[in-house]
Amino acid sequence: MCANRITGIGHRSIALAAAAVWLALAAGCATAVPARGTGDLGIVVERTRGSVVIVDTTRRMALARVEGLGDLSHASAVFSRDGRYAYVFGRDGGLTKLDLLGARIERRIVQAGNSIGGAISQDGQVIAVSNYDPGGIRLFDAASLAPLADIPAEYGDPPRRSKVVGLVDAPGKRFVCALYDAGEIWTLDVRAPDRVQRRRYANAGRQPYDGTVTSGGRYYVAGLFGEDGLVLLDLWNEQANVQRILAGYGRGEHKLPVYKMPHLDAWAVAGSRAFVPAVGRHEVLVIDMSNWREAGRISVVGQPVFVVARPDGRQVWVNFALPHNDTVQVVDTESLEVIHTFKPGRGVLHMEFTPRGEAVWLSVRDEDRVDIYDTDTFVRLASLAADKPSGIFFTARAHRIGQ
Repeated sequence: MCANRITGIGHRSIALAAAAVWLALAAGCATAVPARGTGDLGIVVERTRGSVVIVDTTRRMALARVEGLGDLSHASAVFSRDGRYAYVFGRDGGLTKLDLLGARIERRIVQAGNSIGGAISQDGQVIAVSNYDPGGIRLFDAASLAPLADIPAEYGDPPRRSKVVGLVDAPGKRFVCALYDAGEIWTLDVRAPDRVQRRRYANAGRQPYDGTVTSGGRYYVAGLFGEDGLVLLDLWNEQANVQRILAGYGRGEHKLPVYKMPHLDAWAVAGSRAFVPAVGRHEVLVIDMSNWREAGRISVVGQPVFVVARPDGRQVWVNFALPHNDTVQVVDTESLEVIHTFKPGRGVLHMEFTPRGEAVWLSVRDEDRVDIYDTDTFVRLASLAADKPSGIFFTARAHRIGQ
């Protein structure tokens, strides 16, 4: 199948290693079979050419390129529990199961006309995809990608469909999502995929555009694009309604045009405080998670897109929309001050920390490069060539709720 063409990158290729495994087994030389784990693997999305690069975060090197994944202009990925498979969600409705050890496409389907991401269930058995066109959620078996359920995101009278965003997994084998057009939050219990139990929360605010859960899975928070503020759902108490927080944080002030939608899909949490991008403002908002009230604002150079915490919570790294998308700022989470500003290059799109946070990988789209920085010294450790890189996803996500 031509869509599965693999091109090796760097000094070694996982594809060659996989071939060696089969040759050794065929020869009966089990003791000579090379083996490796998957805990330090990841993928870099090459958005323009519809490919991903499989990378090794320990050796800081590219291992293989896999092509034929369709439109990856807004792609994301989740991982199987063993870290062997990545499930890549493409903007063209494509869902691709990628074998990281074999460096090949295990299976690919096109399940909708336009999709915006997805999630994997708590037990690793169900893949959920959120769709723009047609608006709704579709469920698939993680092993085979066989369809399990199709849940239209209908609202209003007469019924019409809403775009679905902010889809994440939650404890109790649930998914949570936001309906952008309907202004609703939904929870889906998929313990019986043929009889999905849906709970809907109306009046969640105008145009919820993204959402995430706190690291323990208790709270789901969605950003609001159509108004200032956020919306909060306590997943331990589903009988309660959604709660508006930080309402009107920009009230009475001149609104700036929004050049790129900020993202809430990677929580920046340090201790009892959360850090989130302010829509259309040159600020990072600080939230006291004990009462969900504003605890401060941090002035930054531009409109933040991603606000991501180092795994130990000691730092928050921020990238920006145009015209400042060549800049990254690092915030100290104790002093709430910017402690480092640098310019890796044009089009910094995504940041991903290594599992314990000693390094961070940055995609620099317009320079066709991925840079790796030491998070203590801010020294660049390495650079890898990549064709218009965007999302970077490491297998450590397999063991985090809401990833």
